[in-house]
Amino acid sequence: MALLVVIMPGLEVPTANAADTVQGEYIFRVAGCRGCHTTEADRKKNIFLAGGRALKTPFGTYYSPNISPDPVHGVGKWTETDFTQALRHGRNPDGEHYFPVFPYGSYTRMTDQDISDLWAYLKTTPPIARPNKAHDAGFVFGSRIIMGPWKFMNFRSGALKLDPSKPAEWNRGRYLVDALGHCAECHSPRNKLGGLKSGMYLAGNPEGPDGDAVPNITPDTETGIGKWDESDIDSLLSMGMLPDGDFVGGSMGEAVDNTEFLSPKDREAVVEYLKSIPAIKHKVQKPKPAN
Repeated sequence: MALLVVIMPGLEVPTANAADTVQGEYIFRVAGCRGCHTTEADRKKNIFLAGGRALKTPFGTYYSPNISPDPVHGVGKWTETDFTQALRHGRNPDGEHYFPVFPYGSYTRMTDQDISDLWAYLKTTPPIARPNKAHDAGFVFGSRIIMGPWKFMNFRSGALKLDPSKPAEWNRGRYLVDALGHCAECHSPRNKLGGLKSGMYLAGNPEGPDGDAVPNITPDTETGIGKWDESDIDSLLSMGMLPDGDFVGGSMGEAVDNTEFLSPKDREAVVEYLKSIPAIKHKVQKPKPAN
């Protein structure tokens, strides 16, 4: 009977079980939820998901919200539908738009099952009763009213569709890069309104998190990672080591805190996908400060 429940169409399979929370924790780790929603001070105290992490952008400083199961300040009163709406459509339970510093432009591509498993895991984490911190983004970029037009120009919701012409490993790698890993959010340059620049996918961003330049990770041999072999990319993902033996720091060092949890098979999928994307010649340099 259990087998019939799994394979028969039209039947809803319960998601909040031990197997789902295990998978949900894997998604939680790979997607970087803990890092963005935890301050460095809290991390040292083993307090997670209470929010307050400052995310500096060219448009202002935004503070990540409390996503612990606290019923007052966190997501304790949310339903799975509320959670899905946040990731899939970039809206809170009241229907208000989130700012794109929350990478829902990538998370919208997650599968329904992964969203459900992630939600099941989040509900098992300790609730932290801490109020959210107000954003410091000025009148224009701190207003949610402008997000409707912004989304119309820069956002399309919906799960990532498989490319039937590509092997399963390639599709898995694309999913990990574009949905869970949300790599383009940092590694693609943005226009003056904060939208990702068309035709510059993963070509590097001179103004990434906290104003740091983020490198080109397309297979261009001069400005990207075209000279890297598969083991070089694997070493970066698993332990943050570059081909010259140095180790990454800053925002990429934090990203490695997520990618190190990838299974060997998933790392192979990411490597295959990154080696296959179009090479874009784009030398990334941090802009000089205005006089």
